[in-house]
Order: sequence, then structure tokens, then C-alpha cells
Amino acid sequence: MLIQYIQTALEKAKYEIIEDDEPYYGEVSELEGVWGTGKTLEECRRDLEEVIDEWIVFRLRKGLTIPQIDNYTIENSGVTAVA
Repeated sequence: MLIQYIQTALEKAKYEIIEDDEPYYGEVSELEGVWGTGKTLEECRRDLEEVIDEWIVFRLRKGLTIPQIDNYTIENSGVTAVA
């Protein structure tokens, strides 16, 4: 289910082109502080996927809440799909 959570979060990502060495920028507004960049859109998407994964691990280790994305929620006990 963790993969489904990350994939659902990526589906909500917003991308834009910025003036930078890595001009593709993406963020998931539902996940505070989660953003990524890349030289291509695909590179940006891969970076964003890695950032989401690390962000989840960090929040779980610190005992912080992780927001529900569509029907998916993550808690220390695991990932669940909400009906």
C-alpha cells in the first residue's frame, strides 16, 4: 500500500518550469515541504518520488502525522485504504 500512497501523491503533483539549472520543479501541496527538481520532467518526477519516500520515513520516525491522500492513510501501524 505504500507504493499506492506514493503513486497517488505523485498524481496530485503540480509541475512548472523555472529559471534554474534544473528547470523542472514539482511539488505536492498536500504534503508540506515536499518538492523536487530535475533537468527533465521525468527526472523531476523521480526526484519527487524519492523525496516523498524519505519524507514519509522521516515523519514516521519522529511520530508526526502523515496526511491522508485520497483513500490512503499512513500510520505507524502501516498503510491503509479508507473506504
